[in-house]
Amino acid sequence: MAIKRVNVDGDLFEISYEMKNRKRVGDIIFLHGWGSNKEIMKGAFGNLLPEFRHVYIDLPGFGKSPNDKVLNSRKYAQIVDAFLDEVGVSKDIVVGHSFGGKVATLLEPRLLVLLSSAGIVCPKPWTIRMKIALFKMLKPFGGQKIRRFFVAEDAKNMGEAMYATFKNVVNEDFRNIFASYTREVLLFWGKGDMATPLKSGEIMRDIIPRSKLIVLDGDHYFFLHHSGEIAQKIKEHYGKLSM
Repeated sequence: MAIKRVNVDGDLFEISYEMKNRKRVGDIIFLHGWGSNKEIMKGAFGNLLPEFRHVYIDLPGFGKSPNDKVLNSRKYAQIVDAFLDEVGVSKDIVVGHSFGGKVATLLEPRLLVLLSSAGIVCPKPWTIRMKIALFKMLKPFGGQKIRRFFVAEDAKNMGEAMYATFKNVVNEDFRNIFASYTREVLLFWGKGDMATPLKSGEIMRDIIPRSKLIVLDGDHYFFLHHSGEIAQKIKEHYGKLSM
C-alpha cells in the first residue's frame, strides 16, 4: 500500500492505493462502490489478468483515503484523474462497481467495465418516500441525533461531509452521460441484484451505443463469485480493441 497526495482546485487529497504487476505496460484501474474499499476489488481480481498493471484505489472517504470535503461524482473523477497523472497510469481499462461505475464512466477509459453500476435513478418506493417525509418533519426537533434512524445503511455513521456527499451522489442521474458515451462498454450484472436492479443494466445497454450486457447469477456483489469469467471477457474484449 502507498499514499499519493494530489491537489485538485486547491484542495489536497491523500489517496491510498496499491499496484500489482508493475512491469506490465497496459493499465487496469479498479474503483470500488460506496461504503467499500480497494480490498474487495483486489480480493476479486488481484490474481487475475496478469497481462496488465493493476491499480487499486481507495476513493476519498473510504478505506485509508480520508476526506472532509463535500464531493460529487464529477469531483471524484477529477481527483482520480489527478492521481493517475501523478503516478503515471494510463486509462486503458477502468473497472467500476456500483458508485465506482459512475466515476469510471466520467474517466472515459479506452474500455469501460461496469459492475452493477449506479447511475440510473429509479422512483423511490412509497415506504422510502414516507420515511424521508417523516425525517423532514422531525429534523427540527432532533437534528442530526435522529438521522441514523432514517438513513440507509450505506450512510450510517458518516461524518457531515461524507453524508452530504452521499446525498449528492445518490441523486445523480447519468442517463444523458451514458447515452452520449462513445467508447466501448462491458456491462456485468447480478441477476438478483436489489441495490442496483437488473432493470438499470438493461436501460444502460439500451442507451449506451457501444455496450454489451452480460448477466450472471448473484446479488450486488456477484463479481466476487464470477471474477474469473469477468476477467476473461475483459481480456478478450480489450484484445479486439488492440488489434
